[in-house]
Amino acid sequence: MRRLSDGVEAALHCALALAYLPDGKVLAGKSLAELHGVSESYLLKHLRALTAAGVIDALPGPRGGYRLAREPASITLLDIVEAIDGREPAFVCRELRRRGPGHSKDPCVYKTDCFIKSRMLAAEDAWRDALRAQTLADLVSDGETLISDDNKQAIADFMTRSQR
Repeated sequence: MRRLSDGVEAALHCALALAYLPDGKVLAGKSLAELHGVSESYLLKHLRALTAAGVIDALPGPRGGYRLAREPASITLLDIVEAIDGREPAFVCRELRRRGPGHSKDPCVYKTDCFIKSRMLAAEDAWRDALRAQTLADLVSDGETLISDDNKQAIADFMTRSQR
């Protein structure tokens, strides 16, 4: 399995934060960057990708910012991963079986797809299915039970001060 980019973690955390916004409110990119301790320029690249994928909305202007584009239950973790890292398969078969001594370069010799490729793509499909089965609403639920009351209060205070 490929290594996910650092942007996936940032995107998941930002989407989770936006899930807590009241209707009609937004958070500026600067506020999201401050909340997560990352640079604004780094984060804006990922926020643009989430916007292009329809996961979040970007509202322009001095009172603008970001909000979820749809309900947390309809945003899968796969939506967020693919927005940041793309939809390309992690495994790319280079047909190594057709290289080197004793291997035929004639594609007619190979009656089936490469069995290594088949297994790798099946594993990736299982991984994608697992991400597709989990939603942002699941993360919200996790946060409710797994984040300490002190941390929840600190985050709630920050969100109240920062929302527009």
